Amino acid sequence: MKILFAAGGTGGHINPALAAAGDIRERFPDAEILFVGTENKMEAKLVPAAGFAFETIDIDGFYRQLTLENIKRDVQTLSKLMHASSQAKKILQKFQPDVVVGFGGYVSGPVVRAAAKLGIPTAIHEQNAYPGVTNKLLAKKADCVMLNVEKAAQFLQCKNPPVVTGLPVRGEMLRADRDVSRAELGVKDDQVLVLSMGGSLGAEAINNAMVELIAAHWQDTSIYFLHATGQYGLWVPEQLEARGVDLKQAKNIEIREYINDMDRCMSAADLVICRAGASSLSELEALGKASILIPSPNVAENHQYHNAMALVERDAAAILEEKAYTPEAMEALFTDLVRDGEKRARFAVNAKAMAVADAKRQIADRILSLAKIH
Repeated sequence: MKILFAAGGTGGHINPALAAAGDIRERFPDAEILFVGTENKMEAKLVPAAGFAFETIDIDGFYRQLTLENIKRDVQTLSKLMHASSQAKKILQKFQPDVVVGFGGYVSGPVVRAAAKLGIPTAIHEQNAYPGVTNKLLAKKADCVMLNVEKAAQFLQCKNPPVVTGLPVRGEMLRADRDVSRAELGVKDDQVLVLSMGGSLGAEAINNAMVELIAAHWQDTSIYFLHATGQYGLWVPEQLEARGVDLKQAKNIEIREYINDMDRCMSAADLVICRAGASSLSELEALGKASILIPSPNVAENHQYHNAMALVERDAAAILEEKAYTPEAMEALFTDLVRDGEKRARFAVNAKAMAVADAKRQIADRILSLAKIH
C-alpha cells in the first residue's frame, strides 16, 4: 500500500496529516508513505522529524493586494505553478501511490490535480469552516472531501457528499487531567483560571486586551491569569508594571513568552481567550472549554471568523471581532464569563458536543478505503 500526502505552509495543515499518517503507520507498518511539500516552509522540518519520506516541489501563493511589487511576484508564482504541475506528475509517476491526500497549503493544488488526471483516487481535508481557494477547486475533483466542521459543506461543490471527520487533537491533550494540571500549575480549586494566548508570534490585539484585563483585575485573587505573549509581545510585562501591576508579588499572574505544555494549561483552564485557528478550536472542543474568541482578520477569506461562528452559533463560545473591539466591550464579556459559572459550564458542554473524539482514526479510515479500491 502506497499513500502520498500533500500538505504545507502551516502546522494547521501539516499536523493533521502527520496524525493520520501516524495512525496508518501504526496499523500497517509495511505501508509506504510519502509527503510532498516545499523546501522552505514548516513541513521541511516537521515531516522528516516524524520519520516520513519527504519530497519537494517549488510553489508559492498569490499576493492579493494589488501593488506593483506583488504583481511581479504573482507573475513568478504563476510560472512556478505551471512548473509545479510537471514536478508533481513526475513524483506521482515515480512513487505510484494508491491514494493521494491533500491537507491544504499551496502544495496540495498541483499534487491532487495531477493525481486526479492520472486516475489515482484522491481525498482532501478542509480544516476551516470557510474553505480556502485551493480546496474549493479540488472539491470538484476529489473522490472524498473530509471536513473539520459541517458548516464548510455549504461553501463547497463536491464530486461526492462530504464527510465530517473533525480534526485530530494530540493524544497528550486528550489524556491530561484537569485536577492534576491545576495542582502542577499551583492554581487553587476556587480560582478561575484564565488562559490567554495569540500563537507563537503573539497577537497584538490579544496582548493589548490582556494588559487591560490584568491591570483591572490582578488584585482579585479569585482569578488566575496565565498569558503567553508570543515572540512579538515581550513588551507586555513592562506595560503591566507601568500600569501598577506588581508581577513579582502577585501569586495569581503568570506571563510567559510561549506555552510549551499546552496539554497541562488547556486542561486546567476555566476560560480561554485566543484566536480562532482550526487547531485551537478543535482543542477547545475536545477538552470542553469556554472561550472568548478574537479571530485574526489577517487570514485568507476571513476564515477565522467563520471558524469562531461555528461555535458561537452552537452557544459554545463568545466572539469579539477586532473591528468591534473596545476595552469596554472586552471587559463586559470577560466579567460576564468569569462571574457566571453556569454560562461557562454551558459553553463548555456545547463545545464538547462539537468534538469528534476519534478524528484521527476517521480520517485514516477514509484514506485507507480509497487506497484499497485502487
